[in-house]
This record gives sequence, C-alpha cells and structure tokens, in this order.
Amino acid sequence: MQANLEVLEGLVRRLDINVPMAALEAEVQSRLKRMAHNVKMDGFRPGKAPLSAVARQHGPGVRQELLGEMLQARFGEAVQAHQLRIAGYPRFEPKAGQTDTSEITFSASFEVYPEVKIEDLSTGKINRPVVDLSDAEVAKTLEVLQKQRRTFESTDRAAGEGDLLKFDYQGTVDGEAFDGGKGEDFAAVIGEGRLLKDFEQNLTGLKAGDSKGFDLTFPADYVAKDLAGKAAHFDVQVKDVQAPVLPPVDAEFAKALGVEDGDVEKLKAEVKSNLEREVKRRVQTKLKEQTMELLLQKSTLDLPQSLVAMETERLRKMTEADMQSRGVQTMKLNADMFTGQAERRVRLGLILAEIVQANKLVAQPEQIRALIQEQAQSYEDPDQVLQWYYQSPERMQEIESLALEENVVAWVAGQAQVEDVTTSFEELMGRA
Repeated sequence: MQANLEVLEGLVRRLDINVPMAALEAEVQSRLKRMAHNVKMDGFRPGKAPLSAVARQHGPGVRQELLGEMLQARFGEAVQAHQLRIAGYPRFEPKAGQTDTSEITFSASFEVYPEVKIEDLSTGKINRPVVDLSDAEVAKTLEVLQKQRRTFESTDRAAGEGDLLKFDYQGTVDGEAFDGGKGEDFAAVIGEGRLLKDFEQNLTGLKAGDSKGFDLTFPADYVAKDLAGKAAHFDVQVKDVQAPVLPPVDAEFAKALGVEDGDVEKLKAEVKSNLEREVKRRVQTKLKEQTMELLLQKSTLDLPQSLVAMETERLRKMTEADMQSRGVQTMKLNADMFTGQAERRVRLGLILAEIVQANKLVAQPEQIRALIQEQAQSYEDPDQVLQWYYQSPERMQEIESLALEENVVAWVAGQAQVEDVTTSFEELMGRA
C-alpha cells in the first residue's frame, strides 16, 4: 500500500490510498462463497443457490461494502504511519484519469487537530466572589417559603401589593368589544405581573364593591398583535380583596418542608446548608466563566471546520428536540443560527483538551464521588442518587467532565492573578 500525504490549506490534508483490485476481488469472492451457504433466493432452497446467482444479486453490494472497509483500514494504517490526529471524518473520492487496472486510487481529504498555543496567563485577572452568608439570607429564604404556602383572607381595606383581587372587567377599543376583553370572577395577585402594569396600578387602592373606569395603551410588543399599541378603555367591578396570610415558622411548617420531627432550628440549618451549596455553585460558575474567557483571550489556534460543522448540527438538533418536547412546532432551524456558538464550544474544547493533556490533569475517583454527593444532597434519598450515577457510564462521564473542568479552573487560577471580591448574596444571585 502507498499513501502520499499532501498538506493543503490550513488544517486540511490529503492522502492517496491505493487499493489492489486483486486483493479486493479475492475478498469479494471469499465473502460471496460464505454467503452462498445460507443465503435465501427465490427459486432455490436456502444455501443451495449457485455462486453465479449469488454474485449477480449480491456482488455489487458486497464489493462496495468491502471497498469501504479496505479504504478505512488502509486509511487508518496511513494515519498511524504519518502520526496524524484526525479531526472529523475523511471524505473519499476516486482519483480521475486512472489507467492502471490493477489498482484503484482514492483521495482521502480530512482535517487534523490544530496546534494550540496558550500565552502566559500570569497577567490575566480573575475576580473570586467572597460571600458572607448571614442569618438575614436564611430569614429571607424562609419568607419566600412562607409566601409559597400563603393563604388569603378577605379584607375591608384597599387593595395593595400582594393582595388577591377577584373582579369583573369589560374592555373596549374604539368603543368596540374585543376577544379576551371581558371576564367574570377573574382573580390575580397585584405585583405578580400577570396583569399589565397600568391595569394593576388602576386596581391598587380599590376595595370590595368599588367600580372604576380607566384608559390604557397596550404595549407595542403585546402578545395579541391585533391589540399591540392600541388605546383601550376598561371598566372593572371589584368583588373581593383578599390579604395574604403567611404560615408561622413553627413545627407544622417545618414538617411540611420535610423536617420530620418539626424542629425549626433544624429547618433553619437545612436552609442555610442549601444556601451554602448554592453559593459554592454560583462562585464556581463565576470562576469558570472568567477562566474560559481568559483562555479564549490568551489562546491561538486554527479551528477545524469539520468539528464546527458537527457541533453546529448537534446544537441545531438539540434545540429542535427541546422545542418539540415543549410542544413548540417549528420548521427545520437554520444551521447558521448556531455557528458562532459552535465555534466557541469547539475552540474551548480544544483549549481545555490541550491543558488537560499538557498538565496531565486527571479526575480523581474521590473528586468524582464528592461531586455526585454534592448534587445528591438536594434530593430526598442521596444514596439512591449516588447509585443512579454509578450505574450509568454516560452519567459518570458527565461527572468526570465536570471534575476535569474544575481541575482546569484550579490550574488557571494557579497561573493567573486571582483577587477575592467581597460580594453580597443578592449580587451573587443576580438580584441586586
């Protein structure tokens, strides 16, 4: 076998692969003879069809299959001989103008992995959020849990933020009723955003039994396109105003949240533990985001377009599948929508692989187990979650990838300038 390597533009390479016809035909005949022992053909008992008949019916398919296998095998040998790292898949094409009938030559075009150059990271800066988790955050979280379990009681006072109103309404545009413009016994909580802001403002201050007429303009981006940007008039009749009643943080409340013995202090400890895990996760996410941006800035490499194309297609199919799972009907999405994201992901993947290989970073078993245990803590039966992960090689691979990413972040942090930045809990959560 002869395989000449050509260096084309960028990362593209080409190998000429010669396949001896005698070897191909010998293997074709050998496979057809084996097939003849049990092949089923019309007019013959199983395994009794003559070889000539088997060759007429199955010969072309067998020859094509074997040619593909021989090309792949010889391509693999040539790649190994030239010590190439192939990115994507090769494209085989027969060379034009061949006159030698003793062999057939194919050109295999493909891309190789690029050289990844990472600059000195010592000038790079990373801000590490430092959060002092106080009892105030625990109290705020408990208040959120209380609001999730609130009840409502009728009140004689005027409606305000957080109150539940029940009312009838009638809306018109240019004096004409419109679809969805009328409702009876409609219920909504002021401040939850279910109603238009202008509508809520006009309900605020009303009491049970009050009536009010008011004008408003639908937003230009209103979901009902026929109403977008139009002026409307509404008349409302308030039937009931109900004030929220929060359950007390007591033993019953603690039991409802899974603390079997109703110990309120234990509930607070669990809430704080959950917040600490969330803080740790958010801090790690912030560090990872900054690490990836720094690596993108400090790295130089050519992108294998075959890998970009594969990642683009993967993202497109994943997005379509997600939309379908949520009941959103869509036509085939344009691949160009995902090219930028695919390029970034491929670039980062190559950079991370280079760092992992060059620095011999390994996800340790205890590190993997710790990550699984950390994720399992938010479930009712952590041991069952642990077992669920260890039963699946695919799920374990996902955790191993997370561990390797953590190791890369730690390695980069050891090279760059890391500054601890005091951050409030609200800022870390993106609420400030």
